[in-house]
Amino acid sequence: MKSYEAGDGNCQPGEKERMNREMDVLAQRSNTRALRHDWKKGEVQAIYDTPLPELVYRAQTVHREFHEPDRVQTCQLISIKTGGCPEDCAYCPQSAHYDADVERQGLLDPQQVIGVARQAVERGVTRFCMGAAWREVPQGREFDKVLEMVRGVSALGMEVCCTLGMLTEEQATRLKEAGLTAYNHNLDTSPEFYGSIITTRVYDERLRTLAAVRKAGITVCCGGILGMGEKASDRVGLLHQLATLEPHPESVPINMLVRVEGTPLASMPALDPLEMVRAIATARILMPSSRVRLAAGRKQLSPEAVTLCFLAGANSIFVGEKLLTTPNPGPDEDEQLLQSLGMKPLESHAG
Repeated sequence: MKSYEAGDGNCQPGEKERMNREMDVLAQRSNTRALRHDWKKGEVQAIYDTPLPELVYRAQTVHREFHEPDRVQTCQLISIKTGGCPEDCAYCPQSAHYDADVERQGLLDPQQVIGVARQAVERGVTRFCMGAAWREVPQGREFDKVLEMVRGVSALGMEVCCTLGMLTEEQATRLKEAGLTAYNHNLDTSPEFYGSIITTRVYDERLRTLAAVRKAGITVCCGGILGMGEKASDRVGLLHQLATLEPHPESVPINMLVRVEGTPLASMPALDPLEMVRAIATARILMPSSRVRLAAGRKQLSPEAVTLCFLAGANSIFVGEKLLTTPNPGPDEDEQLLQSLGMKPLESHAG
């Protein structure tokens, strides 16, 4: 495998080390085990039930085969349209069904969103995610504004992700043409527990949106939420669903429930942080090449718990003091934690 030198014509100053690291990772991937998509639920259960020290060790071993162990991608997620969603997701303060303290806000101006993205670039953020509280993507003027946002953020050299609800094939194609990198559409939980959390949409509708995204050539961001009252078997069921998608989701966000007053899950008992570690480690083993994102709920985790999540194979976090409408650690906290661990943000891969 070629090593890049400072004098290479295509190698900019400061790029040599990053490019060499990438080539090393690619070399490791070419020699590693084949990805599996035929996992049986019993196999997933057995991995999930592995004693935690052994599980984390196994996950970290797999992680090092596919990823740089000291790099964490930083992403920023903003709400471009807030509140008033007709869905009844029991965890969500943006649902019109619940009396949560969320102020409704119409679709933001594209230039305002692009300005926020530009500030994120200056802080070293490499992925920018935009979320709208819609059941499905509307046609017409609002969708045109979203396309303008995607084009503007993409022009900054960032990965661009949207989560806008259900999506048609035609809309997915237009988003791809505008420069969208990824589309987020979480499965949330297992098929068996899904109806206890959401009644306004069925599981197959989520899978159809993922299929439309794939057909358009957009990468998939798909994960779930832990701590909604599900059983361990439901966490296994969720991970089994994700791991049997072919290809695997390129991005797998693992969220911890953020309990919000006014929602049906406001009084749900706090989740044991080690369950997050266990789920992340299992996801890493099942989907080795995916980027596993430690997503919502990180404010509830101690620095030690977050460290265990990194050891278990998480290699991305969301930065910024708010994730849509829920709190998130501040930039100083994130910078201090990564520095204390000797970890560094992933640099932009934009040309």
